[in-house]
Amino acid sequence: MSVGLLRRALTGLAAAATTSVVRGALDWQPPGGPARWTRRNHAGEPVSLLEGPAVTVGVLTGALSGATTAQGGLAAAVAVLGAGGFGLLDDLGEGGAEPTKGLRGHLGALARGRLTTGGLKVLGIGASAVLAAALLPRVGPRGRRTADVLVDAAIIAGTANLVNLLDLRPGRALKAAAAVAGPVALAAGPGAVPASAVLGAAVAASEQDLAETDMLGDCGANALGAALGTAIAQSGPRAVRIAWLVTVGALTVVSERVSFTAVIERTPALAAVDAWGRRRRPGRG
Repeated sequence: MSVGLLRRALTGLAAAATTSVVRGALDWQPPGGPARWTRRNHAGEPVSLLEGPAVTVGVLTGALSGATTAQGGLAAAVAVLGAGGFGLLDDLGEGGAEPTKGLRGHLGALARGRLTTGGLKVLGIGASAVLAAALLPRVGPRGRRTADVLVDAAIIAGTANLVNLLDLRPGRALKAAAAVAGPVALAAGPGAVPASAVLGAAVAASEQDLAETDMLGDCGANALGAALGTAIAQSGPRAVRIAWLVTVGALTVVSERVSFTAVIERTPALAAVDAWGRRRRPGRG
């Protein structure tokens, strides 16, 4: 099934417009007050987490408004709301002097019988990814459908986690998500609608993210990644989807031992892309 150019364009515009409007509304009256949404970024400067809910609502609006089937729209909604909702819970709820970090840390805490907000996020996103994958329109014998659901659920949850892992510097997660979503949207396959929604929301959020006044947080990064994972799960043939899943899994494992930021800073081409559009700091070229 081919998705028309007009539908893709309107999907992106709906996602961008909604992201901007919701972000402005939240800034006017942030739930619980501005302090509840303020964190310190990598440079120790205050940034707002309000970008996350705005991006989540923007992606959701775009994916629903452009959906070509009720099943596809519902699958995207479940993936985005699950990832964004549990990500928000982790953003606002994690406390303690030594908050557990990383997928391995959260799973380790679960194995010891301690449920952190991050551990709850892992379980919640995993469950919503399975439900979203089961809802995706599927053609083929029942046995193949079961295998596809498992692969697609892992793609949705794994991509949500990977985009979150990249949200360590201004604009990095947005650029990475847009770079993958672009070709999926251009291909005009069944996943073009959620991919276009990712592009629209990423563009709308980029100015304040790159200016270092906002950050996606777990809420926005997980929602963006889940939508991207849904797009890939819908568009790619099985071989492509498995290749993407292997790539996501490998990067996730590597991230537990290797700093993505260190690798990017040592690679001139990646460093240039990473820094593009970002606010210059005194004393830096």
